[in-house]
Amino acid sequence: MPAFPRHPNSLVQLLREAQAEHGWLPRPLLAALAQELGLTLAHVEGVASFYRFLHLQPVGRLRILFSDNITDRMRGSEALMADLCARLGVQPGVMRADGRVSVAAASCTGLGDQGPALLVNHHQVVTRLDGERVARIAELVEAEVPPAQWPAEWSVVADNVRRPDVLLAGGFAPGEALAAALARGAEATLAEVQASRLRGRGGAGFATGTKWDLCRKAAGAQRVVVCNADEGEPGTFKDRVLLTRHADAVFEGMTIAAFAIGATQGLVYLRGEYRYLLEHLEAVLQRRREAKLLGSGIAGRPGFDFDIAIHLGAGAYVCGEESALIESLEGHRGTPRIRPPFPVEHGYLGLPTSVNNVETFCAAAHIALRGGAWWAGIGTAKSTGTKIHSISGDCERPGLYEYPLGTRVETMLVDCGARDTQAVQVGGPSGTCLSVSEFGRRIAFEDVPTAGALMVFDRSRDMFEVARNFAHFFAHESCGFCTPCRVGTALVARRMDKLAAGRGSRHDVDVLYELDKLMHGATHCGLGAAACNPLRDTIAKFRPAYERRLKSLHFEPAFDLDAELSEARAATGRDDPAAHLEPTHE
Repeated sequence: MPAFPRHPNSLVQLLREAQAEHGWLPRPLLAALAQELGLTLAHVEGVASFYRFLHLQPVGRLRILFSDNITDRMRGSEALMADLCARLGVQPGVMRADGRVSVAAASCTGLGDQGPALLVNHHQVVTRLDGERVARIAELVEAEVPPAQWPAEWSVVADNVRRPDVLLAGGFAPGEALAAALARGAEATLAEVQASRLRGRGGAGFATGTKWDLCRKAAGAQRVVVCNADEGEPGTFKDRVLLTRHADAVFEGMTIAAFAIGATQGLVYLRGEYRYLLEHLEAVLQRRREAKLLGSGIAGRPGFDFDIAIHLGAGAYVCGEESALIESLEGHRGTPRIRPPFPVEHGYLGLPTSVNNVETFCAAAHIALRGGAWWAGIGTAKSTGTKIHSISGDCERPGLYEYPLGTRVETMLVDCGARDTQAVQVGGPSGTCLSVSEFGRRIAFEDVPTAGALMVFDRSRDMFEVARNFAHFFAHESCGFCTPCRVGTALVARRMDKLAAGRGSRHDVDVLYELDKLMHGATHCGLGAAACNPLRDTIAKFRPAYERRLKSLHFEPAFDLDAELSEARAATGRDDPAAHLEPTHE
């Protein structure tokens, strides 16, 4: 990995480098870095504390993170994690006394098609966990065998491409699509993307040609192209496979975008969980530089200068939002910006910036080669082209399925071998939960939009527990900037836990409805607005899963007042509340 400049904008990357060397980030190290970069210690510490892969307290020399996505739980990840903790003699989230190991959970590792899975030291993956593999991991940890010497087959990540179409099938040599764009010219290339009616594949669905045109026309001499590879939505893993199998097409799409809008700088924001792909991606970039497909005078054209650098995320779901991603690229906490101004006018370092998803850039490269009319002829009138779906959960053949937009959900369920399905979560936790009566609906922007995840739940699954897992995910991933999201997500998770414990009433269900209304209209960014989507859908479509947990029709407090006061009593030496009660006299 190339060394990053010693500049405040590189702070997140420099913190990652420092932690890789020291194991964690002690305050003297942060103070030295702050002084070198001309920043305050409070700022540096504040940035470091934002990302869950950066540690301000000592962690084990081996940091083992189990994926806690709902599909991993469905395959027994909780029991496997408890087994490993018991074998190693550690408590979850607590470093062992000898400093050798710590075990904790991560929201999702992008391996939903081959879980249960875990990460070791944030960069080495272990897939397809079972009891035998967990027992062997414990032995290797105790024997102090470095993870690099663990069995290689444990770290095999299968692509699981089940149904390829135009994007997953590939189909052109490096430089071929770029040559077509250069021959056509910048304005004509942009016109082809506009004619294709390609919409962003990251979830929002904004017209790609319009975004590029706005960036091209924005004031300023410099422009930036950013690839959002922070694929953090649980259940989504399509970008992982595109970066593994078709990185050239992704980088070619970025280069074509740069040609169309006049950009000279490209950045890839790669999610921290995909650190194991970094060397592969850097090798592809270097081959493209050597082939004159990146760098100065690309393809022999004087003045066409463009290169791409990769920045690693450090574990923050909210950085999938484009303005939060830009904040992170600039070395800050990943807090979403207030808009306007939009990134196309005022983005990375204040420059006009076009941020697009991995799949979007891949599609743009194919459009540059084959033309906008070709892409517009696939799918529906309002949703053109194909869409890649990450299918996981209760099905025989989890993996990637590429279909023309407009394909029915029931077709996908048949193809992936799903049986006795009661629900499908489309688009990850922030998307839409469909019940059996809705399986005839189509995946399209005018019907059921999606960022690419499709999680399948058969009738053996408790949809309340699915929603509760998602509630804890959002509570954990809230950036904490705005009160409605910071407090609201915590209240939802707490109320769901109360129902799970069998202490709920109909009042609690009513409160959940009210929290949904509040958060949907009052949060700073889309995370909080979408946090109650699975709650709303499952209450409406699977209400018995909630009602059978109700203790009574009457209100019951959601917390134990005595327990809440226990810390205060301990601090004042009043540990036994009964000892301080006045005697009563009958």
